[in-house]
Amino acid sequence: MTSTELLVDSPAVSTEPARTADRRRWFALAIVMTAAFMDLVDVTIVNVAIPSIQRDAGASFSQIQWITAGYALAFAAGLITGGRLGDIYGRKRLFLLGIGGFTLASALCGFAANPEMLVASRILQGGMAAMMVPQVLSIVHATFPAHERGKVFGLFGAIVGLGAVSGPLLGALLTEWNLFGLEWRPIFLINLPVGIAGLILGSRFITESKAPRALKLDLVGVALVTLGLLMLLYPLTRGDELGWPAWGFVSMSGSIGVFCALVAYEKRKAERDGSPLVELSLFKVKSFAAGIAVQTVFGVGLGIFFLVWTLYMQTGLGWSPLRAGLTGVPFSIAVSVAAGLSVQKLVPRVGGRNVLQAGALVMTAGVLLYLWESDRYQLAIASWQMALPLVVMGAGMGLIFAPLTDTILSEVPREYAGSASGLINTVQQMGNALGLGLVSVVFFGSIGDRLTEAEVGPAFVNAFQNALGWVAAVMGLIFLLMFALPGRAASEERAAKEAVSDGS
Repeated sequence: MTSTELLVDSPAVSTEPARTADRRRWFALAIVMTAAFMDLVDVTIVNVAIPSIQRDAGASFSQIQWITAGYALAFAAGLITGGRLGDIYGRKRLFLLGIGGFTLASALCGFAANPEMLVASRILQGGMAAMMVPQVLSIVHATFPAHERGKVFGLFGAIVGLGAVSGPLLGALLTEWNLFGLEWRPIFLINLPVGIAGLILGSRFITESKAPRALKLDLVGVALVTLGLLMLLYPLTRGDELGWPAWGFVSMSGSIGVFCALVAYEKRKAERDGSPLVELSLFKVKSFAAGIAVQTVFGVGLGIFFLVWTLYMQTGLGWSPLRAGLTGVPFSIAVSVAAGLSVQKLVPRVGGRNVLQAGALVMTAGVLLYLWESDRYQLAIASWQMALPLVVMGAGMGLIFAPLTDTILSEVPREYAGSASGLINTVQQMGNALGLGLVSVVFFGSIGDRLTEAEVGPAFVNAFQNALGWVAAVMGLIFLLMFALPGRAASEERAAKEAVSDGS
């Protein structure tokens, strides 16, 4: 038998395992994307149900704040550690541990007997999400070659778009339906069947991956990064509620010293045994360093917009949570469609940086259009009149989100996927927290302290317009920062080389 005959006859045997592996990784992708969607929804779904929780559970204002802030703080503080644990002990293992813990914490939230138990369960839920979420990008990065990641990150961007708006809508529906007389509890209990299915299917279809060389957990690094993030994010999260006390500014200033100590220690740790918590060498990669900066500022803009937008519609315009949620559907659809098109069609043709900058300009145009319509129609604005600016904004966000994630990770070695993923999610959370902190300045700073019922609507409309101006300015800064991103040549050559090597 000749070599040619061998090549002809062998595919009947050899391609079947390849097809099976291909199917398994796409199943694995669906599972981790579902988990990411579950986390995104859970971040926003609670906000809509807060009045119901306060009424039914008898929660104080401080406890209500902690129901949302506790999750965010535990999530942000644990992301880098969660990503590194995946590198060390296996991303599949940490993902399954995270989704299992997240599901258990959701059950505890849903069956909470009092506000204290609900707060504790939310903190646990945030900690488990910090184990689960970094593994999503890590598994994608380790499982798919470079030439396929664009398509994958397009899907990821679509999931983000759906999650951003589906949370409030789903929360409004579940709260208004009052299923089985459970009031707000179904917003947490809905995670149980999804989480259990993810746990079972994930154990079967996700392939284990970890760093190729043995690493040790950097406990000092964990302590420093957790302390620094809490010192920065806690005052930002609760500053407005507490009236921006002096200790908050001292804490935020002190966090800079903690982060400097972290950098110095991590440098020594890398030289001593090569197992730092944060791979500082990643910041020598231009695409990663510049992308992280863009991601942080982008998080600031989103942190401002989404909270202000909710307050504007529900308090300023007096709309129901359900109407506000339905108004956001065009935005969600636009994000999903644009995210899919950006990496699959546009990036290969015009380059990632050009698509990202176009997204920043498109989103800025949508923000300015929204500002114009809000000023023109004031309190008489209708949901359908918001559709056009929301579609434009959503398209811009979709053009940014998916290519940005791909750009940040494009030159990252696979063994550092967990660390890089944790950093990406952490800086986004830091940006969101900073944006939420700025809401007190750019939104509430424009509203008087004592308003009559007739003054509330106009005051909130004016404050919304002021906040939109800030969001437009943030998008302009993002556009300028994107000039630091590399062109398309390096990433495209890398993808092409991987495509050739995978096919050979």
